[in-house]
Amino acid sequence: MTIIDILIKLRKIVRSVNLESKQVEKEQGVSIPQLLCLQFLAEQKDFKANATQLKDFLNLNASTISGILRRLEKKGLVAKLPKASDKRITLLLLTTNGMKLIKSAPITFQQKLSEKLQALPPEKLQTIIDGIDILTNIMEVDKVDASPIITSEEYPIN
Repeated sequence: MTIIDILIKLRKIVRSVNLESKQVEKEQGVSIPQLLCLQFLAEQKDFKANATQLKDFLNLNASTISGILRRLEKKGLVAKLPKASDKRITLLLLTTNGMKLIKSAPITFQQKLSEKLQALPPEKLQTIIDGIDILTNIMEVDKVDASPIITSEEYPIN
């Protein structure tokens, strides 16, 4: 394998993430991070969580989460309500329309990749981890703030 082959493979990964993101947004009307927020809420007790829990799950900054939640609320997919025991805290509730959207959503690249990585033998997974570590060091991107969720929403690639 040549250096050009490595660059092409990296570009294919970035491009496939970008294409999937555009396809999901076109078909479902939500971005991948928005869909992941809805899926997170669907897995919570009473379909409720606060913004901090979502921020921690997606590993995104507070302003990004605020924008995602604002768009989801505007679309009627989540609702905000005060926490019964502490009115200073706002909870996010998955609406019926949000649940319908989740049920009609396709399996994402993220989900497929996670399942396939989990199915690998430990030594192969470690080989991938080692290779990714080398790549991030070479590319000098190890200090870049990034979510474990693969998305092109914040940094679209054309």
